[in-house]
Amino acid sequence: MKTSLLEFDKENMTALMLSLSQPAFRAGQLILNLYDGKTLTEMTNIPSSLKDVLKEEYSDIPVVIEKKFLSKDGTVKYLFRLEDGELIEGVLMTYSFGKTLCISTQIGCRMGCTFCASGLDGLKRNLTPAEMLGEAVVVNRDNQIGKNGRAVTNVVLMGSGEPLDNYDNVTKFLRLISAPYTLNISERNISLSTAGFADGIRKIADEGHRFNLTISLHAPNDTVRNMIMPINKKYGIESVVSAARYYFEKTRRRLIFEYSLIRGVNDGRENAEELSRLLKGMPCHVNLIRLNPVKEKNLKATDAAGVKEFLSILEKNGISSTLRRVMGADIDGACGQLRRRFIVDEKA
Repeated sequence: MKTSLLEFDKENMTALMLSLSQPAFRAGQLILNLYDGKTLTEMTNIPSSLKDVLKEEYSDIPVVIEKKFLSKDGTVKYLFRLEDGELIEGVLMTYSFGKTLCISTQIGCRMGCTFCASGLDGLKRNLTPAEMLGEAVVVNRDNQIGKNGRAVTNVVLMGSGEPLDNYDNVTKFLRLISAPYTLNISERNISLSTAGFADGIRKIADEGHRFNLTISLHAPNDTVRNMIMPINKKYGIESVVSAARYYFEKTRRRLIFEYSLIRGVNDGRENAEELSRLLKGMPCHVNLIRLNPVKEKNLKATDAAGVKEFLSILEKNGISSTLRRVMGADIDGACGQLRRRFIVDEKA
């Protein structure tokens, strides 16, 4: 695949223009066009001769919208096609504070969590920074709100893939999307969800990132977590929690722990008490999630009474916690339901 122009920051785009005997201001024009979602062909203020030269060596927007699925709650799931024909999914959710885009960071996933659809087909490859940016750019264009308006106000790296398993590309993406001359989405409005790459958590803290860190914990001890999250055999709970504390010490950003309640696996009273002891005194919040259905998995969600009891135990022990609102489940767009390829419903 050709390198996308979306991967160029302002400095490198300027250098490219100068190398092609173009004035430096062309860099700014190209960047504005690209982040408005325009292809080279659509750029009316760029000379045709320059566009022809660029097309020989580079691509522009490496993502196109293949299909959209609208949920009854207003959530939109996007099926994106990449330049090599691969498919990924993303989800746009509307809240009172704006629109949040859930993006994918890999095609598939190699984590193998037992409750998640993303790893069903294994890991195909990592997404490039331009492909991740492309997800946001094309969704912005699809939801344009006036001249130079940006529909996407927040980004969560919670789609297919493990972000810290694609470390270099993800951190470059974070630098680009938060730059004032691109989409200018502050790291305070970006959340990264990890299955618990303890080394990666420490590394992003040391590199000065300040986004919201969300850790998919899903168990209060190693015995349970080993059964449902294979990564725990490399990074046990103590190392993950220790890395989380380190991230807070470096960033002063409150930690978010996600906990999907699976009937008969991790949803007992003793699990709630143990989770309370594990997180006691930490500056954190627990997002409880009722397990979303994945037809290939033989796991059941905790019933409403069980969820209420689990939540009350956390609250009694002083752990800030809420039950996450389910969005997009009817279009397989909720937590744990995104995957590498689109599965056609034979009944449709």
